[in-house]
Amino acid sequence: MKRVAIFLYGITCYGLSVVTLLYGAGFIGNFAVPKSIDSPRDVPLATALALDLALLLAFSLQHSIMARPAFKTWWTQIIPETAERSTYMLLSSVFLGALFWFWQPMGITIWRVSAPAAVYVLYGLYGIGWALLFYSTFLINHFDLFGLRQVWLQLVGRGNTTLPFRTPWLYRRVRHPLYVGWLTLIWSAPTMTLAHLVFALATTIYILVAIRFEERDLAAAHPEYHDYRRRVPMLIPSLRGPR
Repeated sequence: MKRVAIFLYGITCYGLSVVTLLYGAGFIGNFAVPKSIDSPRDVPLATALALDLALLLAFSLQHSIMARPAFKTWWTQIIPETAERSTYMLLSSVFLGALFWFWQPMGITIWRVSAPAAVYVLYGLYGIGWALLFYSTFLINHFDLFGLRQVWLQLVGRGNTTLPFRTPWLYRRVRHPLYVGWLTLIWSAPTMTLAHLVFALATTIYILVAIRFEERDLAAAHPEYHDYRRRVPMLIPSLRGPR
């Protein structure tokens, strides 16, 4: 019964994660959601800026701290190890959903692209960014990343083994294609408002900081990562392939 409950829990967390990311596509792109990153401002500018920065900081801390091995070691003394990744995705969805819901637009335009061809290109890059983000997860192991593999293995009574370090073709061009996708989509805005700029700058800073911690953990878990990091660029894809 416990195995089934954990499996259903993992499925629920996965579904919530996907829904949150889909909502995020509308939120950042300003379409198909009741409140987006550039909805009309309804609080003073200083209040909006302070609240938005607090929301971004809260999500960044949750997303980073819960991913560290030391936290996982402590956390899995409280929750089942097989549910750890699902719980991480659940709380990430909660914090990200709170950011979307309580976000305060600021109503100041930094730039606006008016040429139709340029607008289409930017929207195309926005779509490419999201496609790259999701595609990158499947190149490594989408279901492990979102916690489904772990809850499935415990359901069928198989131990959860650590996946080997792999570098599928895109990962041989750039070390973090998923982050490349994020950076592409957050900056591909035909209209850049102050709120969007704050979101894009804060997310960019978070990504650059997160990479340092993530790569330190990867190097500790996989000795071959040191050579991989030396050969493959971090965020600017190599057109010549790995050295």
